Amino acid sequence: MKPSNALKWVMLSQSAMTFGAGIVFPFYLIYIKDIGGDFTQYGIAYGLYTLCSAYLNRWFGAKADRYGHRTFLLAGAWGTAVLFLLFPIITGIWQVYALQMLLGAFGAMQRTSEKALLADLTEAGKRGTQIGQYHFGVSLFSGAAVIAGGFLIDFFTLDIMFYAGSVILFVSGLLLLQASEPDREH
Repeated sequence: MKPSNALKWVMLSQSAMTFGAGIVFPFYLIYIKDIGGDFTQYGIAYGLYTLCSAYLNRWFGAKADRYGHRTFLLAGAWGTAVLFLLFPIITGIWQVYALQMLLGAFGAMQRTSEKALLADLTEAGKRGTQIGQYHFGVSLFSGAAVIAGGFLIDFFTLDIMFYAGSVILFVSGLLLLQASEPDREH
């Protein structure tokens, strides 16, 4: 598979991933309020996600270099899909904290592996243009997700939004399976 074809599949996959997460994210504060949390707990939850992700970025980067960036992108997509299925059944803020740390780990897998795979799939001298086009497509899906989420939340519960996000994240992994990864140097 030519890198440009693989790049298209990665873009479709990551656009779907962004869409799946994006339909839920704008309502996350409401979700935390619904289980009895407050603004401080929202800040702690989001901070735990960010700190866990930051801590693991280097580790996952090194492991993805060894085992394959696509492998870690798949783990990130499907791991997040599974976690989204758990949100509707949790009852306490400590459970949100635990899920946020796990989401941070999957987020580190996704972001680090995505950037490295983009470098592998783009051509020297055209890399900026190709990555710019890639991010244009992914960003469109991000914006569309927020708009769609705002529209859909009037018709569905947050639980259904998490389930829909999970399905979309799972599909993003299936799309990623269509992209071949260039050979890695060990």
